[in-house]
Amino acid sequence: MTAGPAAAARPRNRKQLIVEAAATVFSERGYHSASMEDIAAAVGITAAALYRHFPNKYALFAECANVMADRLVAAVPPGGTAADVLAAVTRVTVAHRGAGGLYRWEARYLERDDRRVLKGKFAHVVGRVADAIRREHPGPGEHLRAVAALGAIGSITMHHNSIARRRVEDLLLASALRVAATDTRRALAGEPLVELPAVPLPRTRRSEILAAAVPLFERAGFAAVTNGMIAEAVGLVPSGLYRYFPGKADILAAACLQAAGLLAQAVEHNLRGVTGARDALLALTATYVAYSFEQHALTSVADAEVAGLPAGLRRPLVAAQREHIAVWEQHLRQARPDLDARQARVLVHAGFGVVVEAGRRLRWEDSPEHRAAVAALFVSALDLS
Repeated sequence: MTAGPAAAARPRNRKQLIVEAAATVFSERGYHSASMEDIAAAVGITAAALYRHFPNKYALFAECANVMADRLVAAVPPGGTAADVLAAVTRVTVAHRGAGGLYRWEARYLERDDRRVLKGKFAHVVGRVADAIRREHPGPGEHLRAVAALGAIGSITMHHNSIARRRVEDLLLASALRVAATDTRRALAGEPLVELPAVPLPRTRRSEILAAAVPLFERAGFAAVTNGMIAEAVGLVPSGLYRYFPGKADILAAACLQAAGLLAQAVEHNLRGVTGARDALLALTATYVAYSFEQHALTSVADAEVAGLPAGLRRPLVAAQREHIAVWEQHLRQARPDLDARQARVLVHAGFGVVVEAGRRLRWEDSPEHRAAVAALFVSALDLS
């Protein structure tokens, strides 16, 4: 009589495997769209086995957030040069690119005490970068430059452009170092004046719903806002909302498409009559920065929630973003013939990451000085000198 096949041995690092898989699922699908069943399937275990390690989805999410933060804290050397510190951050971020996107939801979904702990860890990393910048590039705004440089690096977690690991590390590190060295007191020479089309006044019930929903999503978080809350904000009974939108996901998608249309109009208007690739990129930069300050409520919600939208709603938003990036890519490759298409797209996203993190640092307080500083950091990320 022969013995049956031996039972598969449980891996000793199963908890680590769970955290790695969960971080990727959260990044790709969004916090609320990800389920414990999805995560269990990604690990190759049952949901019951998953619950033996984590009591609920929130506990697993909090663990994922802290693991990545702890990696960054452990990686950044004390007293290191800007190159040393930013290189360490770049290596960790690129190595865990698939999991990094979960930080879009850190402030929105973590409970207060957990958020405070995580914020302290990130502040430690920012402080190390700022200290290096202060030593090597003295001047005001070292913390702004630090978060902007980290934003350039972290941008790799926000898109799926395929590029060799070593190439992207070199590209992001060089971009971050240029951002860190930027003198934000110097306005861009000949900085273009740009105009954004006005957001349409809510003259229809549908547009009133869009205008009312975005501030609710920003304040309370998309998941916490109910159709009843949106309906109340525009003077409708909850059932009346369904005459205009099937659900709140459709409202968010429609608001994002409206904003994308405004950005496309602004780009077309502000590039009209511009000659030369560098001047076009300066106009694009000024336009994007102005758009980001004026639409920060919607863009912050979109960054956190679009990944969790159904594919049919997400598809036109992704198409609009790709069309916008294609404009950048065309002009950037004309201005910098040394870049191929993949490198150009990575740098454009790095610039977007600079705007997000610098804008957050400035609390999106809109002023000509803040716009000029953020635009200068963006231009440095692209290396248009």
